[in-house]
Amino acid sequence: MALQAATKSSMLLGRCVPSLKQNASKFKIKRLELDTNLLMYFGKEEFVYAYDPNKICKTGDVVLIEQLPTRMTRLITHAVKKVVYPLGDITDPITGKKVVAGKYRDFVESVNKVYGEKEGAFKYDEAPPRGWQEDKKDFTHVETYIKYHESGKDDPYAV
Repeated sequence: MALQAATKSSMLLGRCVPSLKQNASKFKIKRLELDTNLLMYFGKEEFVYAYDPNKICKTGDVVLIEQLPTRMTRLITHAVKKVVYPLGDITDPITGKKVVAGKYRDFVESVNKVYGEKEGAFKYDEAPPRGWQEDKKDFTHVETYIKYHESGKDDPYAV
């Protein structure tokens, strides 16, 4: 069986997805694969587990991970290096400006000044930082577990 392409690379950029592993996070890595019949590249997703004992990344974060010199387990082959972009806070790496849906926030604000701002428009400057809804509506920080049987109790964090 051939090795996956993601396990051959030393540094990868991936998006964190939900995982039930202890001390590890799961990442979705998008790569382009050449179709030799059409001579076109198509997107392919691979999943990699990375060692993350401090749980510094949350679901949806874009994270830089690096390959470990030796495998920790059969699945865990990489380690989390740093969180590049937290979820919902995308920054253009060249200009350093914040981006919203493919447009700079400055541009969106200037257009709103010219044409008038909508009543229910979201105000990015007044918005609280990510994580303020923990234990209210955001339960991504809570450790989940697999429910093997119905106990009759309410298990909000069971999968």
